[in-house]
Order: sequence, then structure tokens, then C-alpha cells
Amino acid sequence: MPTLEPSWLRVLSDELEKPYFKELKSFLLNEQQKGFIVFPKNEDIFNAFNYTPFDQVKVVIIGQDPYHGQGQAHGLSFSVQKGITPPPSLKNIYKELANDIQDFQIPNHGDLTSWAKQGVLLLNATLTVNAHEPGSHQKRGWEKFTDHVISEISGKKTGVIFLLWGKFAQQKEELIDTTKHHVLKAAHPSPFSAYNGFLGSKPFSKTNDILKKQGLSPINWQIE
Repeated sequence: MPTLEPSWLRVLSDELEKPYFKELKSFLLNEQQKGFIVFPKNEDIFNAFNYTPFDQVKVVIIGQDPYHGQGQAHGLSFSVQKGITPPPSLKNIYKELANDIQDFQIPNHGDLTSWAKQGVLLLNATLTVNAHEPGSHQKRGWEKFTDHVISEISGKKTGVIFLLWGKFAQQKEELIDTTKHHVLKAAHPSPFSAYNGFLGSKPFSKTNDILKKQGLSPINWQIE
């Protein structure tokens, strides 16, 4: 497993030494030794942290699992690598962006790295998965780890905007101190629910309005 970006390492070093995390690392090693292909690639597992240092986190978008298809996952929630067709949920995110953000142009790829570099933590609750086996690494320790990440952001920072899309993400609200952070809830952008409260929710312009009120630079949502 790769090492964490230094500012995150300072925040999470104790967590990485806990028995459950060591068991998680053993589980991942065992899966690979059994011949399972694990996504994302080892060096990409912590990309959300490596692209968005702790002291730069302004927005958090919570996903559930990495994509489990070949070449899709690269450690950022909802994002896929260049050259891979954007999945349906991401297409709906783009549809909402085009409706919400003036002059937004839908890109020909699904790589959201440019958001991560501006302070948008694209955090999946589970950070790995076996190829073509959705949910295969759930309840192995990742959720405990990422819940701790959310709690640390809540406890040690102020004014962070959490975008909680769908019931799964909205369950994380109990980890967030809503007296000093902002929570924007909407339906999940998947085709099953996007028309029940995601499309038209304007999360991106609302996020930028809050950032500007706090004297922070808004996110350039246009994907590079």
C-alpha cells in the first residue's frame, strides 16, 4: 500500500497503526496473492488524499465504492481515467453542471483530477474493489478508516462543504459538526435517482456561493 501525503499522514498516522488497518492491509495482500485483480492500482489507492492535502480541503464529495471495470478507478470518487467512457452517474453530474454553471462545457472524458487539485476531496467510503465484483471489499475496514477521515476533517477544520448525494452518503452526516460546516444534500446522480432530486439541485453554484461568502476562491468546475 502506498504512503499518504505528508499532511494527511500527520492527521492519520495513529489510525494507520490500529489493528483493523493492519488486518485490512493483510486482506488486500491476500486477495492479490489469490490472483484477484484489485482496483484501483496500488499507487492510486490514496489519490484522493495525495491530490488534495488536508490543509487544502474545501469541499468533500462522498462516493461509495471504486468502479470495478477495467481501467476505470483511479482513487477519486465518481472519476474515471482519461480514455474511459464516463459512467452514467458522472454523465448526470455533467448534465447538472451544464444546467448549474454558466458556460460549462461537457468534457470528452471523466477525469476529475482538476477538481481534486483545487481542494475537492473525492472520497469513496471503500477505497478498493476486486475486478468485476462490486462491493467485494466492503466491511473489511475501509469504512472505519474513511469515517475517521470525515471525523478528522469535521473536528480539525471549519467551513468545509460536504456534498452528500444519496442515502449512503447522507448517513455520514452524523460524523459532521453541522454547526461549523456546510452540508448540501441531494439524491444520488445515478440514473435510478437523478430525476428524484439530483438534477436541478444546483450543488456546484451553491458550493461556490458558500466559498465566496467565506472569502475563499470558488471552484472552477470546468474539467480540464
